[in-house]
Amino acid sequence: MRILLLADPSSAHTIKWANGLHDKGLEISIFGLSSYEGKQYKVAVKIDTFPFPQFIKLRTDGSLLKIFYLLALPRLKKKIKKFEPDIIHAHSASSYGLLGALSGFHPFALSVWGTDIYNFPQKSDLLKQLVIYNLKKSDMLFSTSKIMAEETKKYTNKKVNVIPFGIDTEIFKPKETRNYYSDNDVVIGTIKSVEKKYGTEYLVSAFKRVKENHPDLPLKLLIVGGGSMISNIKTLVNKIGIASDVKITGFVSYDKIPDYHRMLDIYVAVSTEESESFGVAILEASSCENPVIVSDVGGLPEVVDNNITGFIIPKSNVEVLVEKIELLLDDEIRKKFGKAGRTRVKKFFNWDENVMQMIKSYKEILSQKTT
Repeated sequence: MRILLLADPSSAHTIKWANGLHDKGLEISIFGLSSYEGKQYKVAVKIDTFPFPQFIKLRTDGSLLKIFYLLALPRLKKKIKKFEPDIIHAHSASSYGLLGALSGFHPFALSVWGTDIYNFPQKSDLLKQLVIYNLKKSDMLFSTSKIMAEETKKYTNKKVNVIPFGIDTEIFKPKETRNYYSDNDVVIGTIKSVEKKYGTEYLVSAFKRVKENHPDLPLKLLIVGGGSMISNIKTLVNKIGIASDVKITGFVSYDKIPDYHRMLDIYVAVSTEESESFGVAILEASSCENPVIVSDVGGLPEVVDNNITGFIIPKSNVEVLVEKIELLLDDEIRKKFGKAGRTRVKKFFNWDENVMQMIKSYKEILSQKTT
């Protein structure tokens, strides 16, 4: 089976889907609109890109610069003719979804990702109609979470299949790793892009409060990821006087992420926007036996068993975040929550099973084509 993915080749999600499907014997090719690091892909995964000028990539407001995606259409059609896919699968209901819809190729599968379905259609009626058009042209729709599937149904009457973006529990597992910290340190942290929507400033403020409440404990804060808010967060950390206990790594390649999860004792994800469609990093943390604290937005509550594997708290609430972090300072509670988290990931979010679900769906699409 030959699958052509229309997706961002630099995205960890694209890398994981491409490699996972390849490992199950599918022939995978990718058509993307950005540069990427080829070393993260299996050798047999073929990638073609049509990168746009930087001034276009910097426009993230959903403006009519989306029209520039049409420039890639002739290149895509050549790719289709050369690769002869059985299925085209676009990842995003906006840009890549538009390319898939305009290609005229069927079967055409489409996965919604988050901002493409939560934010993009809200920017203008034209962009809303664009999303409706792309969904209409698809032969099968996918979402990683139930709540995002419900959001998608605002724009289509079609069934939206929910396939979680699961975890390879053999990669994300507790074990010894190279560490910045001593065995006595209690490391609180997050592994996420440092952007406004992810609420990193609330984590920093809560950590400051917890440090003040527990001056006898060797508490550390680890922030892993790059993003536009890094300078703001560094300024805040210095302003409130906790710089000596905080490490901000900047961008880290995906293959290094498991080691950073294993440096943590408590994982925090306090996003503030509903477009947080699915908590992959939270599942990674749970798979490494770390208790988690997440905000009650988007699909995050779907990956946490409240008071069992972690805590679900109101968004933008430093008071409650402090309270829950302090509960997890207890070694026994941390270990109990962490072990329950790994057990839950293995039961409900097994990556191998998720890949097989996708392949089963592909076979269903092809069977519909022949009937």
